[in-house]
Amino acid sequence: MSALTSVIGFPRIGSNRELKRSIESYWKGTSTLEDMQATARELRKKHWLLQKEVGIDLIPSNDFSYYDQLLDTSMLLGAIPQRYNRLSLDAEDTLFAMGRGYQGERGDVTALPMKKWFTTNYHYLVPEIDDSEEIKLNSTKPFDEFSEAKELGIITKPVLIGPYAFLKLARRPEGAPLTFDKGLVNAVARVYAQVLSRFAELGAQWVQLDEPYLVLDKSDGDLELFKSLYSKILPARDTEKASVKVLLQTYFGHIADIYETVNLFEFDGVGLDFVEGRDDNLAALKKFGVAQRTTIFAGIVNGRNIWRNNYADSLGVLDAVNQITDRVAVSTGCSLLHVPFSVEGENGLHPDVRKHFAFAVEKLQEINEIAALSELDEAALKDSRELADNQALFDGHRVETDSKVAKRIEALHHSDFTRLPERKERQAEQREELALPLLPTTTIGSFPQTREIRAERAQFRKHEISEEQYDTFIKQHIDGVLEKQERIGLDVLVHGEFERNDMVEYFGQHLNGFLFTKNAWVQSYGTRCVKPPIVWSDVSRAQPITVSWSAYAQSRTTRLVKGMLTGPVTILNWSWPREDVSHKLQTTQLALAIRDEVLDLEDAGIKVIQIDEAALREKLPLRRSDWHKLYLDWAIPAFRLVHSGVKPTTQIHTHMCYSEFNDIIKDIDAMDADVISFEASRSDLTVLDAIHDAHFETEAGPGVYDIHSPRIPSEAEIETRINEILDKMEASAVWINPDCGLKTRGDAETWPSLEHMVAAAQAIRARLER
Repeated sequence: MSALTSVIGFPRIGSNRELKRSIESYWKGTSTLEDMQATARELRKKHWLLQKEVGIDLIPSNDFSYYDQLLDTSMLLGAIPQRYNRLSLDAEDTLFAMGRGYQGERGDVTALPMKKWFTTNYHYLVPEIDDSEEIKLNSTKPFDEFSEAKELGIITKPVLIGPYAFLKLARRPEGAPLTFDKGLVNAVARVYAQVLSRFAELGAQWVQLDEPYLVLDKSDGDLELFKSLYSKILPARDTEKASVKVLLQTYFGHIADIYETVNLFEFDGVGLDFVEGRDDNLAALKKFGVAQRTTIFAGIVNGRNIWRNNYADSLGVLDAVNQITDRVAVSTGCSLLHVPFSVEGENGLHPDVRKHFAFAVEKLQEINEIAALSELDEAALKDSRELADNQALFDGHRVETDSKVAKRIEALHHSDFTRLPERKERQAEQREELALPLLPTTTIGSFPQTREIRAERAQFRKHEISEEQYDTFIKQHIDGVLEKQERIGLDVLVHGEFERNDMVEYFGQHLNGFLFTKNAWVQSYGTRCVKPPIVWSDVSRAQPITVSWSAYAQSRTTRLVKGMLTGPVTILNWSWPREDVSHKLQTTQLALAIRDEVLDLEDAGIKVIQIDEAALREKLPLRRSDWHKLYLDWAIPAFRLVHSGVKPTTQIHTHMCYSEFNDIIKDIDAMDADVISFEASRSDLTVLDAIHDAHFETEAGPGVYDIHSPRIPSEAEIETRINEILDKMEASAVWINPDCGLKTRGDAETWPSLEHMVAAAQAIRARLER
């Protein structure tokens, strides 16, 4: 009999993004709430039955969400700020109001803050708890979905964000961390105890509590918080009426510094990540052993990359764990939410290439095969066809090294990473050269991509129209968006990026070394999905990428037009990276390719160049001791390599998305850009304190309104935001811009919002210049 198998979580968007389309149809009013609910039920059924057919023992439920699992947890606990309750909406619409804001007949509220989920490109909604909220069991969703699966003959393993992670990720209304007073801790623990008791009554055998925050460094009181919560929760698993096993699930790293305490609690299962936390988790097991009632759920199938699992490596890990305990289950390293649905249908990839990849569906089979192989003796393993076929993928070199790229990297000198003169001198030259007003206004880069634009691009891709016809179409849209920007008074314009399907895939299509999929979509936030390209081999620039479009746009206006590029760290972080060479090497290759593009833009007369590093913070290691040696010491130089060769008067911008910037603000300054724009509206501008305290030298544009919400901010609202920025920053160092690009918004909300932004900036500028 094979070892127990478990999946932490499964993608919920569907094989063809059915959930996205259903929800967006409901938002537009073209379908009903019942239609959306029916689509959700059908997807859950399909995914449960698929896992059952493969043979997974512990199939998750409640990993489904209309928007975000942590937002669902807030709903479950009744942590719903009063401004949303006052709207008097039903449960789904309240959830959507919290996720994306609401502007209508019932009121006008902004969305909850949105942050990156640890080191992934998935975003969660930050729970908000104030003193007026009563924490109580407020939703039946987890129980309803368990019962739904039970009617199909499947006893699932309900999954919930754990109480420790929930409280550590929650914030007070003003954005400050929670203080964990006894009343709050007891109330949260009481709800989770009720949840366990209810699942026991329903017939659940296992309940999974996700505690990824345990892999972070611990601050004062964290250990006591964890102990206080679980000492109250765990007794609920054992009652006179029924019992349920509790799996404490961790991922994204190791828990070596708290494993001893975890072990003392004798959870029925402890999920450990042996993909990202392998050595430290193994060391902790060896040092402290495994409690008598505990099964170790060994996370050995990577839930964050698409390459096939190396069975020999995974079997080695299982063997090491089995030497400590014989109670071992085979699991994913984290939820499969972070990978595409299935390789099936990716016929654009050659079979010799496609065989190297495993998406969510294929990873289910990997779990089962590894579990079965782990039960074989040495002789049987030698005769195993599954193991032999797998090892054939890893014997020898998959691709050859590009000697030209290797020689270029070898020739790099430390001067290639340093821009001269120093920033203050450059900024003075740029003010004279660019002649921009106080509080210059701009956007982040992209403008709405309509159905018409997407259809035209698809026709061009299918060779249904000529290149000349396509170019004419794109130029007409560039002309149109330039005219609109000039009309509303923006100071630094953009060409709109109408030729781009995606800020990463578009660049990959013009670089050597990348592969592309048809349908490998992954959820980023809400209904927003991305389709990352694949880094297959060494990377170099195949041809100029953006130069012709930027040069055309600049030729059509007397105002400055920004050249728009994606930076090397973001391209790698938002692609599927290689596993056979280091991230540092791949990023350096990308940096050289984008450097070529920067210099060509400058030669074409572009005086302002934005190099987006939206994902720089995203892959920062979770342990502070690893920040520099494992990441920043090569990520920051890679960005500097991109722009170090430009003239002093060429202004380099960068942009960063939803992340916590405060703790690396000095490293961001060390990127040596001239201007940075970043998300700030959903975080209540808390980054401004860090900018002030760090004596930040880079000019900055904290986003003054949230583009991920359909609501239109008023001019007065934006004036208030700008005044808050000016309380912490010198006006001469401030830019005015939205949070992010406008690609996913519609014209109906984009242009009124920008008009209000420009009017607010001009009003404050006039006041300052009196």
